[in-house]
Amino acid sequence: MKLLVMIPAYNEAENIERVVDNLIRNYPQYDYVIINDGSTDDTRKVCARRKYNMLDLPVNTGLAGAIKSGMRYANYHGYDYVLQLDGDGQHDPKYIEEMIEEMACTDCDIVIGSRFKTERKPVNARMIGSQIITVAIWMTTGGHYIGDVTSGMRLFNKKMIKRFGYDMHYSPEPDTLAYLLNCNVKIREIQVEMHERIAGVSYLDFKGSIWYMMKMLFSIFLFQWVRRKVKE
Repeated sequence: MKLLVMIPAYNEAENIERVVDNLIRNYPQYDYVIINDGSTDDTRKVCARRKYNMLDLPVNTGLAGAIKSGMRYANYHGYDYVLQLDGDGQHDPKYIEEMIEEMACTDCDIVIGSRFKTERKPVNARMIGSQIITVAIWMTTGGHYIGDVTSGMRLFNKKMIKRFGYDMHYSPEPDTLAYLLNCNVKIREIQVEMHERIAGVSYLDFKGSIWYMMKMLFSIFLFQWVRRKVKE
């Protein structure tokens, strides 16, 4: 069983050493690759200085492009699983083994590390938006529930590695989860604890979160409606 930890990183110079050194020191059984997505800070310099395994994308392609690059790397090198781990240090690798066990026991295609599998979402603007997207997915997929739709900690099997690497329609966003569920892809969640970002700034501020939610709702409802019309 070959597992690759894929770390998309955009302007994570202040966090990347902590993330990768933790993997190297405490989880040496897993290979890793950093996808430096055209960072404009010192992310590339830090990775080069520390001789980390890195794919250095010359321009910023966005998360979808970084994920696609990482999946193609994994497919080329024959990995059976890919674990997406964000470069900001919020995700804890100690859950990797549990995610692998969940995939093996349920024969699912994707396992999401969820903050809300067994715990309630806090009441704030961002989490209300997340809950609205969860309901939208539930409505358009025949009652499939995903509690943590925006979690970036995900385990993919070999079939998903190829789909995310080579299918132009696949991106690591909630609307893709809705699409996959309607294609009979099996998705499961396990409860995890995520850490607060120590350094750097998330690209989703309040205004960005509202815009993101609106885009996702439009895509989920419109795309699923179009897909049903095509099937008819």
